[in-house]
Amino acid sequence: MGTQLEICLQGNDAGVLRRAASAAVQEMERLSQMMSRFHTASVVNALHYASGLRPIPVPPELFSVLRMAKERARLSHGAFDPTVGAYKDWRFDGTFDRSPGSLQLAQQRLLVNADQLILDPLRQTAFLQKRGMRLDLGGIAKLPILQAGLKVIENMGVENAMLNGGGDVFVKGKLNQQPWRIGLRDPRQPAALLGQIALSDGIVAASGDYERFFFENGQRQHHILNPETGLPTRGPHGLALVAHHTSSLLRDINGLGTALMVAGSARARQMLAALPNVDAFIVHHDESLWLSEGMKHRLLKTAIQR
Repeated sequence: MGTQLEICLQGNDAGVLRRAASAAVQEMERLSQMMSRFHTASVVNALHYASGLRPIPVPPELFSVLRMAKERARLSHGAFDPTVGAYKDWRFDGTFDRSPGSLQLAQQRLLVNADQLILDPLRQTAFLQKRGMRLDLGGIAKLPILQAGLKVIENMGVENAMLNGGGDVFVKGKLNQQPWRIGLRDPRQPAALLGQIALSDGIVAASGDYERFFFENGQRQHHILNPETGLPTRGPHGLALVAHHTSSLLRDINGLGTALMVAGSARARQMLAALPNVDAFIVHHDESLWLSEGMKHRLLKTAIQR
């Protein structure tokens, strides 16, 4: 999905570890090619080609992600929307450091509506109702892809694993008989850590305006777009979410980081209050720091730098 992948495994048989890592990478690459808008032959791009024309069959893994995307859009009242891919003129790869024009964004806004992503569970099809609609699953596909990689590793008998996909992390088991230590990047100083979390079974998901961006007229333009405007969010600088027990809480946390970045700090805290099993920190636009009660207790405070 356009991010770097890191896998760390521990066990007694180096051969098994190598095979498990290789099999996990193959599975995650298969799913990425299926779900990424950057792969021209992906199923997601097939949905784009068929938009406004006809439903097309989709594999069960993609259908599951699309269902989660619609559910996150509903729960967030549109703060998360998988159809923001319609804002297709943004570039964050260094090739074109200029914002799209207001007229372009206004026209594309008409194509952003998660309700017009139609899923048929009986036929296992998906349909983008308006011609020109496009998906961007970057905010919701990475965690299921990482989870699939972890499942491959577990099925091969490896009990201790950490998978990191661009700041989204799954862990199981231990490292050197101790819980994994996961560093949480400080959005105000991306090269530094805000702190660490000790996990033996959990998910860490980070979102922020510091990964893919450019400056225009002195203002940071970054890749997390507000579905209502097509413009980069102007709420939190960044945040991190921690869920304990990977199997049960993926749905609670998946897509939530993007939704919170769009919703803004005050609404984000309200949304998190309804999720007592999710720990979080938010660095607000004014660079002040907010910690949930769970994060206050779990964050290793000796590592806090600001």
